[in-house]
Amino acid sequence: MYDQYPISAWPDASIIEEKMSRLMTDKVYHIKPEAMKQYHSYFEKKCAGSKKMVDAAKTYIPGGVQHNLAFNYPFPLAIKNAEGAYLYDVDGNRYVDYLQAGGPTLLGSNYLPVQEKVIEVIRECSPCTGLFHEYELKLAQTINKYMPWVEMFRSLASGTEADMVAIRVARTYTGKKKIIKVGGAYHGWSDQLVYSLHIPQTKRLEANGIPEECTAHTQEILPNDIAGLRKLLEENEKNGGTAGVLLEPIGPESGTRLANRDFNRKARELCDEFGALLIFDEVVTAFRLGMGGAQGYFNVRPDLTVFGKIVAGGYPAAGGVGGKREIMSCLAAGVDVGKPRAYVGGTLSANPLSCAAGYFAIEEIARTNAPIIAGKNGDLLCAGIQKLIEKYNLPFVVWNTGSILHFEVAGMMYLSAKDPDIVKKLGERKNAVGEFGAALTANGIITLAGSRIYTSMADNEETLKLTLNAFEDVFSNLI
Repeated sequence: MYDQYPISAWPDASIIEEKMSRLMTDKVYHIKPEAMKQYHSYFEKKCAGSKKMVDAAKTYIPGGVQHNLAFNYPFPLAIKNAEGAYLYDVDGNRYVDYLQAGGPTLLGSNYLPVQEKVIEVIRECSPCTGLFHEYELKLAQTINKYMPWVEMFRSLASGTEADMVAIRVARTYTGKKKIIKVGGAYHGWSDQLVYSLHIPQTKRLEANGIPEECTAHTQEILPNDIAGLRKLLEENEKNGGTAGVLLEPIGPESGTRLANRDFNRKARELCDEFGALLIFDEVVTAFRLGMGGAQGYFNVRPDLTVFGKIVAGGYPAAGGVGGKREIMSCLAAGVDVGKPRAYVGGTLSANPLSCAAGYFAIEEIARTNAPIIAGKNGDLLCAGIQKLIEKYNLPFVVWNTGSILHFEVAGMMYLSAKDPDIVKKLGERKNAVGEFGAALTANGIITLAGSRIYTSMADNEETLKLTLNAFEDVFSNLI
């Protein structure tokens, strides 16, 4: 079972690019004013408790919420209960949950068998002791069991930290400085990696408060540009070489710019040729894409793997780095005089709560075959949305890689950084996506930023039907 993967067929990236090109040359679709008025009415009448709470929070929290994923149009919802495939807000409204905490709750929210075991651990030894605990070992062992190329694993507190550590290890191990990423990819918000976020070639557009020196050794290639990768690696050889190539293996922003099926294999070959480390950012794909992650699906061995929320099963303090033993030894704790060491801290990293939650969740994901079940749900939902796109003769684009489903109604990540009107176009398209997401929410469906869906094992015929009904309602009200 462990070598099964939920992707029925890898989508053709060139076909998606063609469809996206047509979408980008079409008009931007908006919701009819009368329909938008009804959707707004839902929030005002049905979500008064959320609005009151968020308005109060704005006095104490910048923007009213602590995380970007929670900031949704027209105002964030305050969630009180989470169970399986559903979320419930403070006003008692129920929503099908396709945000899934940003992806890690593959089993569904608040999965009871894991919750009960985590509570037992907390009762026994507290959430954190600051010293070694058996679940540090158990988590590392179980990750290695399902992803054997992760020979050693270091727990951290977030995916952002994990990416920071991965590039620090790459530089320590190789003695080189340059880090190459793919334009548009998200690898957390550290100073060195806030570079060409979301849209390729935008470079430091979002690097406010970050000195230029911090991104001096960060470089990018365009999505799927193997020739560009070779050229940059060759140029770097004249100036000290490349420490690492950092990839989201299914493509930037969790596959919004989908990778070609052979891209990772070719990147591996180039890294070997030029002595650079290949780093897979599997914050989203680890275990969700199958027990072997993206590296197992593509059968490509990275030197380092970045983990995020899934290694704590959706519980707090979720992140880590794993990889080859000789490389990971740069992270050895304690003092080992004479050997180069990548300095990494983290008092709350690898705490009993996080490690136990990750261990039990990953084992339960394997036992229940959750990636396959969630992937089938993704296939069904993707096919259903595609039928609705055709029914209403819309230029929208939908595809999925198992339980990771993308639906593009405005294509913000496909804007060109060279377009002099990019800021204006970005604003218009962002507004359109915000309206679309709000309309889905008013129909009882929560997505990630109105353009991505994470299905889970908890989804079923009822949730899929509710979702397709919601999409049809919104599609029927577009102009």
